[in-house]
Amino acid sequence: MSDRSAPGCRLRLDWVYGYRGHQCRNNLFYTAGKEVVYFVAGVGVVYNTREHSQRFYLGHNDDIISLALHPERSLVATGQVGKDPYVCVWDSFTVQTVSLLRDGHTHGIACLAFSADGQRLASVGLDAKNSVCIWEWKKGKILAAASGHSDRIFDICWDPFQQNRLVSCGVKHIKFWSLCGNALTPKRGIFGKTGDLQTILCVASAKDDITYSGALNGDIYVWKCLNLTRTVQSAHGAGIFSMYSCEEGFATGGRDGCVRLWDVDFKPVTKIDLREAEQGYKGLSIRSVCWRADRILAGTQDSEIFEVMVRERDKPLLIMQGHSEGELWALDVHPKKPLAVTGSDDRSVRLWSLVDHALIARCNMEEAVRSVAFSLDGSQLALGMKDGSFTVLRVRDMTEVVHIKDRKEVIHEMKFSPDGTYLAVGSNDGLVDVYAVAQRYKKVGECSKSTSFITHLDWSVDGKILQSNDGAGERLFYRMPMGKPIVNNEEVKGQHWASWSSVLGSEVSGIWPKYSDSTAVNAVDANLSAAVLVTGDDLGLVKLYRFPCLRKGAKFRKYIGHSAHVTNVRWSSDLQCVLTTGGADHALFQWRFLPEEVMNGGLDVNIQESHSDSNSEESDSDISDVPELDSDIEQETQINYERQVYKEDLPQLRQQSREKKQQVGSLKRQNGPDQGLRLQFVHGYRGYDCRNNLFYTQSGEVVYHVAAVGVVYNRQLHSQRFYLGHDDDILSLSIHPLKDYAATGQVGRDPAVHVWDVQTLKCLSLLRGHHQRGVCALDFSVDGKSLVSVGVDDGHSIVVWDWKRGEKLATARGHKEKIFVVKCNPMLMDKLVTVGIKHIKFWQHAGGGLTFRRGAFRSVGRPETMMSVCYGRSEALVFSGAATGDVYIWKEPVLLKTVKAHDGPVFAMFSLDKGFVTGGKDGVVELWDDMFDRCLKTYAIKRTALSPGSKGGLLLEDNPSIRAITLGHGHILVGTKNGEVLEIDKTGPMTLLVQGHMEGEVWGLAAHPLLPVCVTVSDDKTLRLWETSASHRMVAVRKLKRGGRCCSFSPDGKALAVGLSDGGVLVANADTLEDLLSFHHRRDAISDIRFSPDPGKYLAVASHDSFVDIYHVLSTKRVGICKGASGYITHVDWDARGKLLQVNTGAKEQLFFEAPRGRRQTVQNSELERVEWSSWTCVLGSSCEGIWPTHSDITDVNAASLTRDRTLLATGDDFGFLKLFSYPVRGQFARFERYVGHSAQVTNVRWAQDDSALLTVGGADTALMIWARERGGGIDREPDPPPAVDGEESEDDVEEDGGYDSDVAREKTVDYVTKMYAVSIREMRGTKPHQQLKELSAEERPPVSRAAPQPEKLQKNNVSKKKRLVEDLVLDHVFGFRGFDCRNNLHYLNDGSDIVYHTAATAIVHSLSNGTQSFYLEHTDDILCLTVNQHPKYKNIIATGQIGDVSEIPGTNPSIHVWDAMSKQTLSILRSPHTKGVGYVNFSATGKLLLSVGVEPEHTITVWRWQEGSRVCSRAGHPDRIFVVEFRPDSDSQFVSVGLKHVKFWTLAGGALMYKKGAVGTVEDGRMQTMLSVAFGANNLTFTGAINGDVYVWRDHFLLRVVAKAHTGPVFTMYTTLRDGLIVTGGKERPTKEGGAVKLWDQEMKRCRAFQLETGQQVECVRSVCRGKGKILVGTKDGEIIEVGEKNAASNLLLDSHARGGIWGLAAHPVKELCITASDDATIRLWDLSDKKLLNKVCVGHAARCVSYSSDGEMLAVGMKNGEFLLLLSNSLKMWTKKRDRSASLQDIRFSPDRRLLAVGSVENTVDVYDMSGGPSLNRLVYCSDIPAFILQLDFSADSCYIQVSTGAYKRLVFEVPSGKLLNDQSTIDRITWATWTSILGDEVLGIWPRNADKADVICACVSHAGLSLVSGDDFGLVKLFDFPCTEKFAKHKRYLGHSPHVTNIRFSHDDKYVISTGGDDCSVFVWKCL
Repeated sequence: MSDRSAPGCRLRLDWVYGYRGHQCRNNLFYTAGKEVVYFVAGVGVVYNTREHSQRFYLGHNDDIISLALHPERSLVATGQVGKDPYVCVWDSFTVQTVSLLRDGHTHGIACLAFSADGQRLASVGLDAKNSVCIWEWKKGKILAAASGHSDRIFDICWDPFQQNRLVSCGVKHIKFWSLCGNALTPKRGIFGKTGDLQTILCVASAKDDITYSGALNGDIYVWKCLNLTRTVQSAHGAGIFSMYSCEEGFATGGRDGCVRLWDVDFKPVTKIDLREAEQGYKGLSIRSVCWRADRILAGTQDSEIFEVMVRERDKPLLIMQGHSEGELWALDVHPKKPLAVTGSDDRSVRLWSLVDHALIARCNMEEAVRSVAFSLDGSQLALGMKDGSFTVLRVRDMTEVVHIKDRKEVIHEMKFSPDGTYLAVGSNDGLVDVYAVAQRYKKVGECSKSTSFITHLDWSVDGKILQSNDGAGERLFYRMPMGKPIVNNEEVKGQHWASWSSVLGSEVSGIWPKYSDSTAVNAVDANLSAAVLVTGDDLGLVKLYRFPCLRKGAKFRKYIGHSAHVTNVRWSSDLQCVLTTGGADHALFQWRFLPEEVMNGGLDVNIQESHSDSNSEESDSDISDVPELDSDIEQETQINYERQVYKEDLPQLRQQSREKKQQVGSLKRQNGPDQGLRLQFVHGYRGYDCRNNLFYTQSGEVVYHVAAVGVVYNRQLHSQRFYLGHDDDILSLSIHPLKDYAATGQVGRDPAVHVWDVQTLKCLSLLRGHHQRGVCALDFSVDGKSLVSVGVDDGHSIVVWDWKRGEKLATARGHKEKIFVVKCNPMLMDKLVTVGIKHIKFWQHAGGGLTFRRGAFRSVGRPETMMSVCYGRSEALVFSGAATGDVYIWKEPVLLKTVKAHDGPVFAMFSLDKGFVTGGKDGVVELWDDMFDRCLKTYAIKRTALSPGSKGGLLLEDNPSIRAITLGHGHILVGTKNGEVLEIDKTGPMTLLVQGHMEGEVWGLAAHPLLPVCVTVSDDKTLRLWETSASHRMVAVRKLKRGGRCCSFSPDGKALAVGLSDGGVLVANADTLEDLLSFHHRRDAISDIRFSPDPGKYLAVASHDSFVDIYHVLSTKRVGICKGASGYITHVDWDARGKLLQVNTGAKEQLFFEAPRGRRQTVQNSELERVEWSSWTCVLGSSCEGIWPTHSDITDVNAASLTRDRTLLATGDDFGFLKLFSYPVRGQFARFERYVGHSAQVTNVRWAQDDSALLTVGGADTALMIWARERGGGIDREPDPPPAVDGEESEDDVEEDGGYDSDVAREKTVDYVTKMYAVSIREMRGTKPHQQLKELSAEERPPVSRAAPQPEKLQKNNVSKKKRLVEDLVLDHVFGFRGFDCRNNLHYLNDGSDIVYHTAATAIVHSLSNGTQSFYLEHTDDILCLTVNQHPKYKNIIATGQIGDVSEIPGTNPSIHVWDAMSKQTLSILRSPHTKGVGYVNFSATGKLLLSVGVEPEHTITVWRWQEGSRVCSRAGHPDRIFVVEFRPDSDSQFVSVGLKHVKFWTLAGGALMYKKGAVGTVEDGRMQTMLSVAFGANNLTFTGAINGDVYVWRDHFLLRVVAKAHTGPVFTMYTTLRDGLIVTGGKERPTKEGGAVKLWDQEMKRCRAFQLETGQQVECVRSVCRGKGKILVGTKDGEIIEVGEKNAASNLLLDSHARGGIWGLAAHPVKELCITASDDATIRLWDLSDKKLLNKVCVGHAARCVSYSSDGEMLAVGMKNGEFLLLLSNSLKMWTKKRDRSASLQDIRFSPDRRLLAVGSVENTVDVYDMSGGPSLNRLVYCSDIPAFILQLDFSADSCYIQVSTGAYKRLVFEVPSGKLLNDQSTIDRITWATWTSILGDEVLGIWPRNADKADVICACVSHAGLSLVSGDDFGLVKLFDFPCTEKFAKHKRYLGHSPHVTNIRFSHDDKYVISTGGDDCSVFVWKCL
């Protein structure tokens, strides 16, 4: 039987015995229909306990491991393992998929949970980060994703009362999550002292922020918010695996086998111990519980399900059981009764009833069971064990008959002989033993020929022969019972076998795929009567084959369900069902067998859902009974759309090329031409591998495509318009139902689909990011809202897009063979159909995925390749056109009938209101009625039918193959494979509209010397003559014997020479194309051919075998041969005299030959300049040096052509670019204009005879394009430049330089490092305090009762006050504004009554009316940008972006916060793709979108829908820093970015970003330079501020004019006032009478008014401006905020802060509420803490590093970085004296409490002590040396006798003063009372050192004057509050965010009312109120 088709019978899953309890939890629930839902292996099971029936969900393709029930209890979500695991949401009633959630996880999905409202689903992955995803499951869309934890997560649940909160738990952690925007932010639960930090296994949320969780030790942990509040001790005896919450309360189940019920307040209700139950056993462990009203379900580790009625809780019912751990291999069926037996590694043998679907008996053995066999009468049962023994039991009572151990290795196979006398036992030792049953199993024989373990045994019917299979793949035969091997196979030939379980042998060779030697099939069993074979394999598939199946690669039907390995398969004794066992899933599946009669009788379509019914996709055989593929289709399926270099790879090449160009230097690079090209007409239509790609538009124009061009053709005018947005071949086209938009899909690594407007040719949406290689089919849904695309990637993926938003709605793998067409259902939006190679599939949209049903061909028709498809008018009817010419008519998904329509494939089909039109390979168009009953009319496409007025020209041949058909306007539009587009009038005449070459590369192109005519020759074996003037048509065509690669006209235009690909040359008459003469001297293709100039006496013929032959034309004699080229010849040119030939070769040689003899000449460069060439098509030589791009090792310039006036050189290259250069092109890498249109390579370019047009041909794209030449660059200086020029300037002009300014340069190099990587700001060395080992100190020695009490550690000042402990700090005021590297980060709110700005990690809302501040403190690191939503609907909504956020994992992405300025409520958090930080943010006109740009090297630009937290799209912005991105104030789709040497004008199209570079053109003074700011005007005007102070004015993307020197220095900021359009600019300028750094301009920026800021500085530098009512708000680089009145120009300082540089010095006044700061900006500033303002500032000339008050507050000391110190009188801040004894920085300076001494500590490891009593002369008393490192802090003792010094080696020293003696006695030190304590070292402050201080340090500390509290500041930017003394390691504390990294100093104010902290990086002073 050589029939290799699949068998007609099928299997249907009938019952699954088992439940997955191992490694899973919480996977067992009651549905709304009171059924039980759970899973086993890869099957979701709905079990109805009342009717004892099961339904199955089969939508997974691997093991299910997680399950969640929707709150409404009918939908179920299941998650699986696998490489690309997915979640299915399905209906438990219909077991149909509702939604598929893909692409969220890898490895597997460990937990699932529905939110309380059922709208969202949380999932946790099995990947290394245990990532958490939140899905909007109905749409299949991920709302948020985050890394879950570094270790496994076991459970996750939603808070039922707060919809954005979740809890997850797992190994040693519990996390509380909040969802905001797209950010999922975790906070770890704090175990504290209440319970041990341990693994939490399950969790449930309750009201009032309470969370209950089950722990590994059996306790229940109860959490309030983040804190563990109490534990319920030993609720269970061991780990609590499952917790279920319901209305009644909670149920928990644990490893101790108990179920406990609790009420809603978690008071115990009752306890059920299943171990004590009737079926209970020791070691029972519960993995899952569910409580519903009066019933409880419990699932156990060992695959049982118990049901308990609460009333009868002592009688649990066992409702489902299966094998437990270990593998399941043993299976046999009872020879007479419907029973099956299984044995497993869990050491049990189980007997199942196949009728009652129940376990009848179970027997536990001593060993793991690996094989079982029933005896002939079913009375005895033999079991093979893992230890090599076997046991025989009596089936009646399961008692042992005999136990024999002859072998050591596992027994894997045993069979009784057919007459029951012998038992054959095969073991892994490779031996088969034969035992005699009647003689109490005495061993009678041994078969020993196998070299490997025995896998299968079968007896012959007569019991004389035994066949065995072994692991070495040998099939051996033995004589029975002795076991003598049979050598001669003849004896075996005719044998009948009693059973067939062998996987080897000719009868079953069909189960092995061709070319495979796999051992993947574990078991087979033959049903001889029905002639079918069932197999089980390692991929989890059960397959049915015909039996015997003799030829490899037979067809089969496959069924999924088991997970990894199907270990055994058996037919039942009555052959009614098949049993299969799963190795790892411990499950026994029972399948019902449906023989063929059943199948063909009544049609039960739903017998088996698509999932499991394969028409054997795997069989890769050439099916004998299906005809061969049609040659056209075959050819098409072999087209490969791979490219060596995709257009997407260009940016990388460009990056390399930028570097190369910089080496050349921009001055050496030649400028581009001042004229351009415009595409005028394209000859060609892509028909050879595309279909359905031709449509009428709304206005009756025709839209189609060729090469990379979308063409809109006007039939009346015979003109074309072009969509040029694609950069590679377009493969597919579809038109919107309203016929106003088109969608086109292209080739690419990540191919894009463009949706564009047919009228305006603007791109509306660009869809990419899913397919690979190309998009081969598209279709709009009938409502036009969605678009379906199909890729040519390996899985032919299908994507459904919401194209306006650019979002993927659903994805699926289409088919493994090519899909040709996709069509959307005209009635139901969520259905579609695809057809392709041997398949048709009917798809249904399900959430984020698609489910399909395969077409059921039944016996009505053969499974054919389908080429076209249409829906009928009634919704379920589908008509598909097959490769045989038949039309198949379907009622989804069943074939009803077939109708013969064409000879050869039906390539095109179009549905009308009352019927159909079809077109086939036979070149006939047929009209049909609505059911294909009658053919109403046929049109054959023939030359005779062409109407005389045919514009397009001539039909190449009759009956061309038809590839596209569409109807409209009373005509039928037809596209043919030959590249023709025809229009057929319904009455019959046809008009040819356009045509082009057919498939094959086009290389030959020549322009007629005198007329507007050109000729092309192609690999399609045609020579064609075209008119290039207005009539644009083909005037003559001739078929050649073979293809040609080059052609040329003679100088008079009468003759035409053609070089053929076989080495022949043809000379034809140029009018009629008839032969004049031909010659053939070469074997290789002719690559170029040229007539000598006037009169064309000679013909030079260049060939691929590297010779140029010169012929005398009239005599056809060869007169010369040019030899010496080392590569094939590429180009040939004659000089004007006809005496010299210039030749280029593939080896990049430029050679010269004398004509006509062909002698090689060497021509010097200097002489070469003088030679006049009659034509120039060469690409080498000094005059062309600049045309080669930097990456020319990859691409070749194929052709060049020079205009007659020798000014413009056009080139075509392998990238599909057409470029124009100014000639001669000297120097490397010249600049150019470049045009895209051709796809892969441009093979030839020629100027037309009068240079008015350029003709180009594309290689593979078959197109001839005609470009009109536009003088003057094409940018006419009209107010509205036409979209004439389709060119781009050279991609990346590294111009001179973009200008220079020190501020910009500094900003460019800022490296934004996150706090996580904060490194110590000081160079410390040594061991940190918390890591030092300490000896017992005095305090810890046993106390002696008589000893005097220890004195106070700290002198208590103001003792009169009650000692108060500082409980908490709140931020009260901040002096600081980040101006030094940010811009536009200062705005008015509420009509100018408040302002908002930021510094450090704090955003500040400052009320101008009462001077108070409020803060937004949710950022975890420095804020870099801030913007305000201008739309009235979103009043006071602020967006701020920060540096990389590290709340969780170092280097995770930075976030953008959107918040309400008044309530400080966070509205959305956007975790962004910008890796280092967010550099700028901006809202769109409607306020709904938010734009952000990163500071990472790619400078990604991202657009967000901030309310949903979803990212619309992202794209790399520019390789250099982008400073500003702003939306046009009237737009949600247009925005502008400016930065280092760039301006880009962006459009948001659907889900993609497209840009045009600013074109500087020829405006004088205009050059591309660094732009810093942007503003907008009416009529599409854009203003950009440049680094040299000019403002550039743009219309669209063209430069209009330059406003010269708007400022003298860089224009850092511009602000467009929305209400009156006036523009404010701010820059860097020296204040003069005329001008200031702020100017107010009119709407056009023609007039301005300047404002002085009166800051008193030499140069004012403004970084931010904002205009309110009559006021301008200004922020400067130095951190001042100033308000300027427009009328009176008065400026008012609102905020003053330190300029850039760390603030290191800080001191609080001893009696007043003042403090003083000293900064690296060389100033000291005095601040009033209660009035919140700057009182005074003094410039001290050098960076100041430390500052201190004397104890009475009269005197002030300032230490400088240069080693000098000053003493000032503190009231007037006048100098008292100064002194300099050190040359390096002073670190701390202190007055002694008695004012006699001054101590100064420096970096030079010294402390100098000065005597102050002698007046200003200050003599030095002593200096303390032997200090191990530099000084950090100094503190005097209260009695002025001692000084404590903390040093950079983590050592604290105490010296006696004024003697300078080092004190070593610890007990003396412990007795000292200190006046102040600012040291970070010492046992008293040990607890301030955190665990994570390995790289970073605590920098500063201060103890309160009351001596009870301690604050510290550290390198992470945290301020922490501790109790003092703080001697325990890692003491408890409160932490406060707000500063950037490095809090440099911190002090309490004199009365402990405030804490003041200063920042190193943020130059800000923070004032905190103490509570």
